[in-house]
Amino acid sequence: MPLVEYSLSTDRQGMYDVTDKVNAAVGSSGVQEGVAIVFTPHTTSAITINEDSDPAVIHDLLLGLRTAFPDQSAFRHGEGNSAAHLKSSCVGVSEQVIITGGRLLLGTWQGIYFCEFDGPRKRRFYVKIMEG
Repeated sequence: MPLVEYSLSTDRQGMYDVTDKVNAAVGSSGVQEGVAIVFTPHTTSAITINEDSDPAVIHDLLLGLRTAFPDQSAFRHGEGNSAAHLKSSCVGVSEQVIITGGRLLLGTWQGIYFCEFDGPRKRRFYVKIMEG
């Protein structure tokens, strides 16, 4: 089944709605019933599903993550982005979404987001469609 690669340019931190891109990959695949896996190969980014109707949710999520994982002088990682690694590990680098009737099975308010914790960067994410 198809594997689709997408690229995006990011700001320092942010969440980017990629739902339309994942829907396009599903549509192009022709798969009616199955699963879409969305994955980022970067250790300071993540993929998540959350509300896509109120932009304040994104603000609050990023604020909460910055509060939960602040930069600390005690971190030893030489690049100075340990907080970004922690956020990536806790949010996770992939999501799976059921495909039914040729469409993603998402809730009314749900969208799929690429999360940037260490930008600005040129990033990639992949969508793997599996029939079944």
